[in-house]
Amino acid sequence: MNILPLRTLPPITFTDDDFNIHDPDQEDPIVILATITNWQVHKILVDQGSSVDVLYWYTFLKLNIHMEMVKLYSDPLVGFVGERVYIRGFIDLLMTFGNGRAHRTQTMRYSLVEADTSYSVLIGRRTLNALGAIISTPHMAMKFLSK
Repeated sequence: MNILPLRTLPPITFTDDDFNIHDPDQEDPIVILATITNWQVHKILVDQGSSVDVLYWYTFLKLNIHMEMVKLYSDPLVGFVGERVYIRGFIDLLMTFGNGRAHRTQTMRYSLVEADTSYSVLIGRRTLNALGAIISTPHMAMKFLSK
């Protein structure tokens, strides 16, 4: 039996200074902005329940990325209630979170999905785990380790 070493992280805390909202009873999702391949992308949905990261097709087209970078793939994603959305392919792109000294740039793998949504990108557990990100829904904030 292989025993994997435990992952250790320094403490990440949230204080009253981290509150980004005015209404403490809000139920909004956490939406961030980040840089993907040198383009600032707004309306990135943070979805802790998603096992994949999704780059929506219309966002992909706006990023001016060559189609040759896309690895074709046509299996569906299956949602919570069994709905299916077909993936057009997947792509690995550099994504930068944060700014100034508190930033982190990593290569992320996105499933390319053509769907009607008000979001540009959806980041799920794969990206959150790669960043070591901690989410505080009361603060409407995400913190991660910068290197």
